[in-house]
Amino acid sequence: MSELKKRFQKVLETIDRSLDGPLDVPALAGVAAYSKFHFQRQFSAFFGLGVAEYRRLLKLKRAGQQLAFRVELPVTEIAYDAGYENLESFSRAFKRDFGQSPSAFRSTPDWSVWHRTYDPLLNLKGQFMSDQHLDVSAVRIIDFPETPVALLEHRGSPQEVPASVRRFIAWRKANASPPSRSATFNILFDDPRTALPEEYRFGICCAVAGQFKENAEGVIAATLPAGRCAVIRHSGPLDLAEETIRALYRDWLPRSGEELRDFPLFVQRLSFFPDVPEHEAQTDIFLPLKGHGTAGVIR
Repeated sequence: MSELKKRFQKVLETIDRSLDGPLDVPALAGVAAYSKFHFQRQFSAFFGLGVAEYRRLLKLKRAGQQLAFRVELPVTEIAYDAGYENLESFSRAFKRDFGQSPSAFRSTPDWSVWHRTYDPLLNLKGQFMSDQHLDVSAVRIIDFPETPVALLEHRGSPQEVPASVRRFIAWRKANASPPSRSATFNILFDDPRTALPEEYRFGICCAVAGQFKENAEGVIAATLPAGRCAVIRHSGPLDLAEETIRALYRDWLPRSGEELRDFPLFVQRLSFFPDVPEHEAQTDIFLPLKGHGTAGVIR
């Protein structure tokens, strides 16, 4: 990564962690070690929009995540957190960008518009936040314990994963299994960059201690098997973990002398956006290895 990109990576992290404060362009220019006369032009050259507009979109992104996945939060509180003085101005801005009012988005989000807005920004952000070589010394080998889970399997376009996540959150709430008491996992059956959208498969699950009933959400009992795993921690959006995952296969595995076990890659979500700033979200990535291990109940 070039020195300039590293400096602007720090700028993005600073924006992420300061969304609730005033926009301080001179301070951001200082983080980039750039003259205030040139900082805004360089930011726009990298991202295609000004720093104020970028920050506004991030605040609306957090608001959209809160509307969709934190239904206990009042819309007025979300509006104030997004920097709007009243619900009316927030609603106008949200509908202008996403074609739905906040209440309509909370009820039935149109994820296609969401992805058209944020995927280009995510891809640009990934150039700064993930353009790094894997630190092979950070990879650990552990014995993962057998873990019964409740599993909702998403099949179809990766863009519709959030709709499946909402169904799973509804099931978790109904079954008193919040993330604070029940570890959250995802099973990465397919690479979203190479799988056909209609064939894409993604597992959403959480640890469970006992039996549970059949349900309308389609959540089933499954098992993450015991066995050896290489594990590395990823910071930031899970969407940007693919570079870390590819480096595990490309850089770490050939040097390790290890062989892969016949079970999909899976992750444990340790902290989540929007509860923490996006770049501070923490995910452990598990690569199943041969050795002592068992077959998981995943079909």
